[in-house]
Amino acid sequence: MKRIILFDGVCNLCNSSVQFILKRDPNGNYKFASLQGDCGQMLLKKHGLNTNLTSFVLIEDEKVYVKSSAALRVCSKLVGAWKMLSIFQILPPFFRDLIYDVVATNRYKWFGKRDSCMLPLPEWKQRFLD
Repeated sequence: MKRIILFDGVCNLCNSSVQFILKRDPNGNYKFASLQGDCGQMLLKKHGLNTNLTSFVLIEDEKVYVKSSAALRVCSKLVGAWKMLSIFQILPPFFRDLIYDVVATNRYKWFGKRDSCMLPLPEWKQRFLD
């Protein structure tokens, strides 16, 4: 099963989230690409998504999940208690995404922004697709 996470490469919260996932995904279920990179842009176009998209995106077996649906689906595959967060998938997406949108709208203000995309640690480099 092919799983790719697209993330905002200049967002500190997003970069921390990627590192969080990497540490809790010892089997390498997920590959990563920044939304700003060539691979991320190609994948957005391929799946008919806006190339200016700034949401967390999960592509799983060619099916696309965004916002809270993507985040909760990723949690369901992580080791540890994080799997339990997937229970929130029972809530309607419009409600979950309201909360997601508040954080997404304020993420640069609350967590900061980088000038360029993160560089992965050498042991994680093969998990990045750019």
